[in-house]
Amino acid sequence: IANIEGTPIDDMIETARRVTSDGFQAMPHLTARTIRDRNELVDTVRRYKEEAGVTQALVLAGGTKSPYGDFDCSMQILETHVLDEAGFTDIHVAGHPEGNRDIDSDGSTTLVDKALKQKQRFASNSDARMELTTQFAFDSAPLIAWMGRMADAGISLPVNIGIAGPAKLKTLLRYAIACGVGPSLDVLRRRGRDVAKFLLPLEPTEIVSDLENYKDQNPESLLKGLHIFPLGGIRESAAWARANLTSSN
Repeated sequence: IANIEGTPIDDMIETARRVTSDGFQAMPHLTARTIRDRNELVDTVRRYKEEAGVTQALVLAGGTKSPYGDFDCSMQILETHVLDEAGFTDIHVAGHPEGNRDIDSDGSTTLVDKALKQKQRFASNSDARMELTTQFAFDSAPLIAWMGRMADAGISLPVNIGIAGPAKLKTLLRYAIACGVGPSLDVLRRRGRDVAKFLLPLEPTEIVSDLENYKDQNPESLLKGLHIFPLGGIRESAAWARANLTSSN
């Protein structure tokens, strides 16, 4: 459940309640820069759990340029131990296989790598299960290289790779640029040169096949699963998943 800046907390909690009542497990986003202080964090987490039965969250810094209050990054939220104390059993944090220029403005991965090591240390001392969920990408090569590099650096958190659900090229380009997708954006640019394919929805079938083959060949890798960003619509993404994914994927 995305925390879009300006969305009332009542609306997000009601969405979580509806999702839970429909038999799904809701995972709300907790965005550090939109939470004013510890008291607001405690109240938000309490309401999600008591009113909607939520016990998991994706903790992010958030896209807001300036913090609303005391928190600037996801580690500051984690270090309050509010989620642990509330009995949240599953916590996801962000991974950036292609870097993040909002964090490393020089184009390197220095700060995002440092943040992952901090999250790994936190996970080692938390009762909650922690996993990484990555930004979406369009090329498997940088994703596979990143997982290998993280494992070599001592990261053992399971990884859920972000992929974009079926969508028109124009839609994907718009979201990719807005979300700071890195070098794999070239995959979309190359497709854009093919007029015959320009208006057809782009499906993530190829990248998923590459990741499946990688997992088969490297069963001990960090790769756990997929996180589908429904950029072309939830119905379209769900239909594609039903047609293309099985429990063995």
